[in-house]
Amino acid sequence: MAVDRELYGREAIFDPSGLAARLTGLTPYSFARVDYEHGDDPPVTVFTGGRGMGKTALLKQVRNAYRGGTPLALIDCARIEPPLDHGPGWNPLTGALAELAVQLSTRVHAARAVQFPRLALGLAAVASISWSREDDERARRDLQRLGPVLATVDETKGAATTWVSKVLAKLAASAAETTAPLAGLVAEATVETLLEEVFGRYQRKSESWYGSYRNAGGNGKIGLHQLAVDFERSGRRGQEAEDFLVGALIEDLGRAYVGLTRRGTRRGRPLVLLDNAHLPLGRRLVEPVLRQRSSGRRDQVVFLASSRDRDHEGMRHAARLRLPEVAHRAPCPRGSDITSGILAVELTALSAAQTRGVFDRYDPAGRTPAELPNGIHRLTGGRPLGVALLGRAAGEAPAALRASLTPGGLLDLTVELREDAPAVPVAATLLAELMPELGPDAPAVLAAAHDEESARVLARTRLRGASLDGDMALRVRDALRADGWPDGPEHFVADPLLRALLLHRLRFHDDDHPSYTAWRAVYETLHRHYGPAPTPHHLQQDLALGRTEEAVTRLRLSFHEPDVVGWLDRLRFIASAPHPRDRHGTGPDPRRRVALGQDPGGPLPAGLDGEAAGLHLCVRRLLHAVWLLTDPLALPDDDVTDKMAHELRQLSGRHLTGNSPLWDAATHWPRDIRAWRGLSVPPGREDGV
Repeated sequence: MAVDRELYGREAIFDPSGLAARLTGLTPYSFARVDYEHGDDPPVTVFTGGRGMGKTALLKQVRNAYRGGTPLALIDCARIEPPLDHGPGWNPLTGALAELAVQLSTRVHAARAVQFPRLALGLAAVASISWSREDDERARRDLQRLGPVLATVDETKGAATTWVSKVLAKLAASAAETTAPLAGLVAEATVETLLEEVFGRYQRKSESWYGSYRNAGGNGKIGLHQLAVDFERSGRRGQEAEDFLVGALIEDLGRAYVGLTRRGTRRGRPLVLLDNAHLPLGRRLVEPVLRQRSSGRRDQVVFLASSRDRDHEGMRHAARLRLPEVAHRAPCPRGSDITSGILAVELTALSAAQTRGVFDRYDPAGRTPAELPNGIHRLTGGRPLGVALLGRAAGEAPAALRASLTPGGLLDLTVELREDAPAVPVAATLLAELMPELGPDAPAVLAAAHDEESARVLARTRLRGASLDGDMALRVRDALRADGWPDGPEHFVADPLLRALLLHRLRFHDDDHPSYTAWRAVYETLHRHYGPAPTPHHLQQDLALGRTEEAVTRLRLSFHEPDVVGWLDRLRFIASAPHPRDRHGTGPDPRRRVALGQDPGGPLPAGLDGEAAGLHLCVRRLLHAVWLLTDPLALPDDDVTDKMAHELRQLSGRHLTGNSPLWDAATHWPRDIRAWRGLSVPPGREDGV
């Protein structure tokens, strides 16, 4: 069977003997039997990773791979929408449980649909806590919302509405002269009617399961009464009621796997897929299961979840493995803490070879530059969402642009994601996916900053009034950290892809070519912030503004100082400035002509003698070469790489005492470029800068 969407680098999950097969007991798509790895005690498996690492895509692929083969459900813990005008009998947990039950009840191959009588009774009991004798309409709406869950018990009776009227009639008759707590009274009337009108003879026995609830003494009606009363409370009693409702879902699933003889036996285990399980709802769904399993109770359910927060408190004692490590075995030894029942699997970035595979899929004829996949891998770090979207954009690029595409050029394009919708801008679409909860305008300004101090300067000067809740720089910093974006020593927004997307917005969002007012205002502000002294930070802002001569001059004047390694590091840092390019540019990058000496790059400063003039031109060519070769939005060029090595060797001959580091740079920096890694300082250092 063909997959709906091909995922790269996820074979450890989807291979016939991969993690999904060993947890469910079934191979993906074909549903052949596989031995369980963890016996009767499967862990709750949580896939961790930041934005764009493919967590949601992975869970959707699991759903596609097992749909029709075993009962399954997928919900997003961030998107449980409350019904209109709901009362206190609804909360995100009960909404999630109802949705899970409905999805899990879909019939699968060679097995009856799963029924959820225990959960239906519990949800009906707690739904009733908001009803009053004077408000039949609210009670009617809440009862009707239970229809899909009750339809898992009896599709015809659950979908009908006659039982709703009977509940309301019984409520009115019972409530006339009673002084009992209303929540418990209504719960009893509701449950009694459901048992009579919707449940069959065998299903009515499910009420007795609630006899084990607190203070029930084995009586299911009393247990449901107490459950409704507790659910209305906050604190520990409310949590106990919620936990019991989760247990009802698990119990109903387990009963579906017991006693199947005449109609066949079920194969494998049911799947519950929870996206964004790091949110509070995720814990409310998972922790009751973990507590029951820790106490020795066993169930049949496989939980697969996702979490952006790798170090979430709810996974403090989880067994931790990286994705490739779970391909054949995934040990998860259970300890005394309930969170030891979690297997946390860190999703890894795509390799360069896997990135090339994505591009080969979208551009099988190889019409785009051969080095474009490597350039995209350098820009994205192998983040699957970025690789997939940029690969699709390359495949859809206009024919006239394909041969000269660069990573920056891909950001300028549009891409068709759906046949029934117009094409969307690549950069804006990718940015919205990677930063969905924070408007992009303020982060786009702050992405130009190097550190928190310079970000706060930009927030004070360029973002006045943007936030009523305090310093915008600190808000953005905290939002980045909350989403798992890395910190870095040289950039306020350290991730190259996210920074490139934000700076793309800063430069092009206003569509004011050629003035680029917002871009110039931000970088002029930073230029002033770093003062008049020609520091590397000051000179880097010059390059971002398209001014290179002061940087060339200062590098020339400091060239003969004894600290040559420091000089090389300053060169590297200054040349890491973003290039102030035009959108949809055609032809070679203008930095290339200067780097190769085909364009002098402007007049020489006045008063230089022959030796100084030669050094100035050499440094100018070298600066432009390094600027181009290390730009994540450009593609390296063999001619420019060779020229960089040549200029470094020439400079080695000019320096009286520090020729060795320059000579080493001429050897190692081209290797760094061709290996798609940052320039090493000192040259040849294995871990780069």
